[in-house]
This record gives sequence, C-alpha cells and structure tokens, in this order.
Amino acid sequence: MIVEERIYTLHPGKLAEYVGIYQAEGMPIQMKILGRMIGYFTTEFGPLNQVVHMWGYESFEERARKRAELQAQPEWKSYLAKTRHLIQTQENKILNPTAFSPIR
Repeated sequence: MIVEERIYTLHPGKLAEYVGIYQAEGMPIQMKILGRMIGYFTTEFGPLNQVVHMWGYESFEERARKRAELQAQPEWKSYLAKTRHLIQTQENKILNPTAFSPIR
C-alpha cells in the first residue's frame, strides 16, 4: 500500500470557502472514484490556511489509473474550476509504509 499526501495552502481567508465547496462537490466525486480516504485535515498551528488530505492505494499503478479516471470526469473539471483560484500552492507526496506501520 502507498499513501498520497496532498497539502494545499490556500489564500488567506479562503479556507472555509474551499472546505465547503470540497465537501459539497469534490468529496462525493473523489469518494466514488478514489475510494480510500485516510483523512482530511486543516491546520491550526504551524503553516496556516492549509488543507492536508491523505489517500490510500494498493500500488502506484492503481493510483495512476484512479487519478486518470478522476481527471476525465466532467463533474471533477467543474469542481476544479470553482476551487483553483482559492489555492496558493500545492504539494504532493507518496508515502511508503515501513514494515512496522499499522497502515500497510
């Protein structure tokens, strides 16, 4: 299993708007296609105005296939058009679990 961590830094004052649009429109699409949300978080200390979310995949190949399917959805493209201007920066990481990780 691999875990993808995505960190979006939003423009100041845009966190609630982004989370609201995501919950109403983005999350239903992602849950249908990606399926395995590990968590979705906002920051309170450290770097502010951030959304951190993590998704689990059986392999890098599964991730690539599901992400391609997501990108092909017209509803996803519509969602992105509504939120893209709220995001200042984006960071993606693929996390590989250690042999002793509870998520494997």
